[in-house]
Amino acid sequence: MPRIQGVLETALYVNDMARARAFFENVMTLTAFTADHRFTAYEAGPGSVLLLFQQGSTQETVNLPHGMGTIPPHDGSGRVHLALAIARDALHDWETQLAAHDIPIEGRTHWPKGGESLYFRDPDGHLLELATPGVWPNY
Repeated sequence: MPRIQGVLETALYVNDMARARAFFENVMTLTAFTADHRFTAYEAGPGSVLLLFQQGSTQETVNLPHGMGTIPPHDGSGRVHLALAIARDALHDWETQLAAHDIPIEGRTHWPKGGESLYFRDPDGHLLELATPGVWPNY
């Protein structure tokens, strides 16, 4: 049987792209690979990409240039959850970063295998989690 090697892309659908970009670049310190009026792609760790799509902008098939092919329609709504992996010794720095931007921490979990998670919201209400190793058997 073929095996999955990892999650390559995760997408969030946002109401205001400029506001979302400001949050993910200034608060989350991510750097965009590429962006246009309807999407932004960020490196989210080795081999992982976080995509932001303008809500409603991906409901038509996208025909890529130079014969590259097509991307089928997709969209999402509602508040979703996304966990981002961080180093154990970065937890305090992230707490400081969130506080500096007046981002309230809504929850904190101490997992049985030693991991810790902080929960907070982005401007669209998505629940973001920063998680240290020891949350799952594979992390």
